[in-house]
Amino acid sequence: MPFAELQVYRVERADVTGGVCLVRCVGGVARAGQVYAAGESRLWLRGIERHGRPAASFGAGHTARVRLAGAVVALLSRGQVLTRVPPDGHGLAELEAWLAGGPPLTDEPHPRTLRGLAVGGMQDGLLPDATRLRWGRLAVAAAYRCAAAEGASDLVRGIELAFVRGYLLREFGPGRGGDPAAVCREALALVDLTPAEAAARARVWRELPRAEIVHLRHLKILLRWAGAARPHLADGGPLAVALDAWSRVRPGLP
Repeated sequence: MPFAELQVYRVERADVTGGVCLVRCVGGVARAGQVYAAGESRLWLRGIERHGRPAASFGAGHTARVRLAGAVVALLSRGQVLTRVPPDGHGLAELEAWLAGGPPLTDEPHPRTLRGLAVGGMQDGLLPDATRLRWGRLAVAAAYRCAAAEGASDLVRGIELAFVRGYLLREFGPGRGGDPAAVCREALALVDLTPAEAAARARVWRELPRAEIVHLRHLKILLRWAGAARPHLADGGPLAVALDAWSRVRPGLP
């Protein structure tokens, strides 16, 4: 399917945040949330109106009144063509600037796509460390956006965050890679069982309701990623003791 293109008929109103334009779709299908390129600038399609009513999309050959976010709207000219940017076609600096504005969850790239882009950049060993760390910060932001979009529990969100923060600790160490104590504290705050309680349930996990099995599995994954903090914690400290206790229980969890 071709990427959508919009031809500007007229700019009806515009300010520093964006504006409203009458456009014609000249290819593909335009949907709310898509990103469009106007030269080097980006515009977010925040709303569509056809025949005086909101619409989710419109296809080639049709016209619509669209609400666009981005200061460049005021500079658009009649006949100018806006081309949709593919979900994976966004650069690091562009994504950082976009996230700084607190965009709606419906904007592209969608949360899971953003997470894939960010984790891929974070794990790309060919990139400079500073760039990978910037991608890591985006991966943290993506974890929050995924949880909000999907209605995920604090525990599921915590697993995503522990994965990213644990990876950064392993790759870059304390300081640049994060705060080991904070990673550990945040993970342990989500654990609602003692190691002894978890061990007792693990011994009979096949007899447990599915929801409890899934919960134990989530705890196992969370503590696995949080374990990246252990080498950087002082032996005998409360956080180290807690992680050590869980490390003995974790292999037996489902």
